[in-house]
Amino acid sequence: QVQMVESGGGLVQAGGSLRLSCATSRPPYGTGVMGWFRQAPGKEREFVAAIRWSGARTYYADAVQGRFTISRDKSKNTVYLQMDSLKPEDTAVYYCAADARSTPESPDYDYWGQGTQVTVSS
Repeated sequence: QVQMVESGGGLVQAGGSLRLSCATSRPPYGTGVMGWFRQAPGKEREFVAAIRWSGARTYYADAVQGRFTISRDKSKNTVYLQMDSLKPEDTAVYYCAADARSTPESPDYDYWGQGTQVTVSS
């Protein structure tokens, strides 16, 4: 089991920035990947970004490439998602995920956070 606590969501104007945090009770097992996904109302959950705990290789969805940055702090067992140049279409509930079973972009993770709301106004 892993405990995950997300924070950092909120309301921001278009063009603004937010940083999400996901504190976990242990580093990821298996593939050693942690990820961020999001789900907007009426839409399916979609991949945003992921990171390998060892080596810090990163993965991004095309929609956020160049605007979002995922990072991790091993000493704190925490993953971050820095979101810059936010757009109204980034509005969604953002979920942290741990222990990917397959590819980082697939929503096949063992553990999920409770989600944090991000709202971008135009």
